Amino acid sequence: MDIESVSYVLDTFFAIFSMVLIILMVPGFAMLEAGIVRTKNVSSVLMINTMIYALASLCFLLFGYNLAFGELASNSMSKYALLLFQMAFVGKVINIMSGGVSERAKVLPLAFFTIIMACILYPLVVNITWGTNLLKDTIFNLSMYDLAGSTVIHSTGGWALLAAILIIGSRRGRYTKNGAIRVIPASNIPLVTLGAFLLWIGWFGFNGGSIGSIASKESANAVALTILNTNTAGLAGAICVGIFMYFKYKKLDITMVLNGALGGLVSITAAPNLYDMYTPILIGAIGGAIVVFGVSFFDKLKLDDPVGALSVHLLNGIWGTLAVGIFASNGVDITLLGQVKGILVIGVFVFTSSFIVLYLINKLMPLRAHNDEELQGLDVEECGLEAYPEFKRAF
Repeated sequence: MDIESVSYVLDTFFAIFSMVLIILMVPGFAMLEAGIVRTKNVSSVLMINTMIYALASLCFLLFGYNLAFGELASNSMSKYALLLFQMAFVGKVINIMSGGVSERAKVLPLAFFTIIMACILYPLVVNITWGTNLLKDTIFNLSMYDLAGSTVIHSTGGWALLAAILIIGSRRGRYTKNGAIRVIPASNIPLVTLGAFLLWIGWFGFNGGSIGSIASKESANAVALTILNTNTAGLAGAICVGIFMYFKYKKLDITMVLNGALGGLVSITAAPNLYDMYTPILIGAIGGAIVVFGVSFFDKLKLDDPVGALSVHLLNGIWGTLAVGIFASNGVDITLLGQVKGILVIGVFVFTSSFIVLYLINKLMPLRAHNDEELQGLDVEECGLEAYPEFKRAF
């Protein structure tokens, strides 16, 4: 076997292995969300996550990939491996959105939004960033650097979530008439922890696989540095939130610490390959701090987000993309202005288009469950079975 063939085989295997790690994020999102919501809504959350993986993947296979990248072709690896790798990303965008509207969003309207996001909206975002670039030679042409999707994936999901929350509103009883915030505790902390760590592990394929090759000494070093920096940012985010929670509240809230880790991971995703070994500590720590202040900020605005996705994904997607323009110094043509332009163009497009689509879907079939359905729990109304039928449900 010649060197070129060996390289082709290695890169094909690397793409497929990375795709498998990314798919671990499917149960990651499912377990995290199932642990965060009340027991009466667990089956519906699991159904939505399963539906998103199946529908989004198939829609991207049939329509989305071609819109994003054009013809399916690759000289460096099997074109099917490349398709699998890109297909693994699409569901994560919608997982971010679905988790934030848990406990009051119905399954079928989310299914229709999943189809539109996977077929049209997300592929268009990919097209103008990683793909064939419909905006080339226009004033909107983007020069933003975003290796694995701080903006392309995480902020995209966050902007769609913001649009959905504005339409669907908060959970019943979350905010009292006098403006107080009613705490709705998580139902299963071990599941939340398992889900967060599955996401963390999946991130190594998410970011490492985005290098695109491992078949040379240089690319192998780039992959290793990328995974090292990804992990470091997650560590820093978790530690930062842990310290903050202890000194402010004298309590170590595991859900906040885990979200701090995820915030650090989102913030490093734009360019883990361009930093030295130490810069991710600062980027991840700031990402963790953003989660803490973001959760409080969105609650003050009465934007009810059970999983903290707006803080973790939207705010840290923005921060991570800006951080590239501030800290990256690997000789890549990157400017802070170019990063800001990319954030603004994608943010305006995704929020506006998602709001319009969700508004129209909501007119055809209400996104939100009725009050009595929400009180009963979506498991019974939407799925016909409860995840914990022997437990007394908390209303």
